[in-house]
Amino acid sequence: MNSRERIIKTMNFEEPDRVPLMCQFSIGFMLKQLKISPAEFWFDHKTFIDGLIELRSIFKFDGILVSLHGHNLNWRKNVLRIAKESKGERVFWSNGDETFCPDNDLPYHIPKEKNQKLNIEDINPDKLPEEIDYIPVSQGLYFHLDKDNLLSIFNEIFDKTEQQYSIHGEITSPLDYFMDLLGHESSLLALIDEPEKCKDILQKYTDGIKNLALKICEQNIDAIKISSPYAGAGFLSRSFYKEFVLPYETQIAKAIREKGKHVYIHTCGSIGDRLELIAESDTSGLECLDPPPIGDCDLEDAKKRLGKRCFIKGNIDSVNTLLKKSIQEVKEDARKRIEIGKPGGGFILSTACSIAPYVPRENILALYDTVEEYGWY
Repeated sequence: MNSRERIIKTMNFEEPDRVPLMCQFSIGFMLKQLKISPAEFWFDHKTFIDGLIELRSIFKFDGILVSLHGHNLNWRKNVLRIAKESKGERVFWSNGDETFCPDNDLPYHIPKEKNQKLNIEDINPDKLPEEIDYIPVSQGLYFHLDKDNLLSIFNEIFDKTEQQYSIHGEITSPLDYFMDLLGHESSLLALIDEPEKCKDILQKYTDGIKNLALKICEQNIDAIKISSPYAGAGFLSRSFYKEFVLPYETQIAKAIREKGKHVYIHTCGSIGDRLELIAESDTSGLECLDPPPIGDCDLEDAKKRLGKRCFIKGNIDSVNTLLKKSIQEVKEDARKRIEIGKPGGGFILSTACSIAPYVPRENILALYDTVEEYGWY
């Protein structure tokens, strides 16, 4: 059984030969392992592809998450120069913008003219673009999607890895686009003050994201991750989750499932009060399930509550375990999670959230050793 077959069987709740291993990398961790130009890795199509493939090979993961797609193949034409600095690289763009690309973190974009956040009163949902052409990576950082090279990365990686590994795409939740539009504080207040208008905006983003997801479904991928980091208890109550997240992520999840692809939702932090609600979205699986102290999810409890409704991808603490503990402690933690997650299938061993930038390489290599020792069915 190859790696791709192993993950597909797991997502289908069929018994694989062993528990699959597939973690999500932070950009900082990837850069520290690859030791390459951070600007090239972020902006360049080929460099990003080669990096993802090399990282999978180093850590022997069963799948590859393609977190960025739609690179501009001609991005260098818009660059005046790239200056090396002590902690990264600074890209000077022809329009006067700058992007600082650290060697251990996400880039920081500095526009020539600062964009002002809109108020809810300023927005007409009908005037929002029909097509999603960017990823709101973080406050002020956008990854623009080139429509002329929107999806080729998926098939290129699939072919370059000889169809042996499970390729997963990624889209971003409507809530993230909404919060980016207004800013975090204003958007959360708007949910209280103008709930119906907020729902109209969320629906407009949902339509665009769903259309993008359907295009990704046509590529050689097995699953799509919905990145929904702000939908946990740290930002939204359970009732607000039910009102402002669930209806919209459900539409996207159902559309992906109808195309015969799997979908899983990635939500950070505490989600113990809403596991069953998330499962109502028709998602195939759940990712993070952060354990205490970062979150509140106990794997054994989650496994019982979710049953066969959702596969689980998680839930090793990337900070308190992988960053701070020894190799033997990491192996023991992973062994316990395999012991809990393995029975009945539907479990992919993974970090809860992304691998933190300064996690020792040896601690991630130890995960493969652990699944090889304890993960066989």
